[in-house]
Amino acid sequence: MKFDLANKKAIVTGGGSGIGRAIAMALAGQGAEVHILEVNAKPAKETAAEIKATGGDAQAHACDVSNQKDVIKTVAGISADRPIDILINNAGIAHIGNVELTAEADIDRVYQVNIKGVYNCIYACIKNMKERGGVIINMASVAATVGISDRFAYSMTKGAVLTMTYSVAKDYLSYGIRCNSISPARVHTPFVDGYLKQNYPGMEKEMFERLSQTQPIGRMGRPEEIANLAVYLCSDEASFITGTDFPIDGGFIKLNG
Repeated sequence: MKFDLANKKAIVTGGGSGIGRAIAMALAGQGAEVHILEVNAKPAKETAAEIKATGGDAQAHACDVSNQKDVIKTVAGISADRPIDILINNAGIAHIGNVELTAEADIDRVYQVNIKGVYNCIYACIKNMKERGGVIINMASVAATVGISDRFAYSMTKGAVLTMTYSVAKDYLSYGIRCNSISPARVHTPFVDGYLKQNYPGMEKEMFERLSQTQPIGRMGRPEEIANLAVYLCSDEASFITGTDFPIDGGFIKLNG
């Protein structure tokens, strides 16, 4: 079977909803043993239960990725019987506003999850992976490479995720560790629905269509489409790929403007 992940142990941060949930389910569908990390265990448990209901192997873990001690303890428990093969750094938070509308507290909050959280998980897993190689996928964004209005803090953090990807890929080539990133454009997740409900009450349908049309392809992405790319990058079929960012954006970067 192509893209076979049997006997692979995977960690997916932020796997309780949206893109992370889709990735966790897709990895499990290819045979991986999936460990879902969420600061709130409830959504992680729900995803794990859904995976188990379809015959997959999944466990949920309450873990704050911004807390290094918590991450190290969680990873140590997961890897106690055998090493981790796959790390998906998907957990992230957003912030809306230009630099004038971004307070110091906003910068600190987004940094803690989007940058420090990725660092913490790589730091906790990398020694483990050095034993027999592995795959790291960092969730970046089109905001890492192109200007998006009112996304100052978010764009900054995703730029850091992109450069962390390149650095780790280069430093750990000799250990058989591949590190790549995925840069989605707008994807229809519960976050989008919540954003529209909060900011455009009564206009959700209209604004959803407007946001969809900002993608040249004419729609938002689906979480499952991002998950399919992640499965490929985690598989042996992608064994020649490292140190690369993969935009999955409906033409957003190259075709806008």
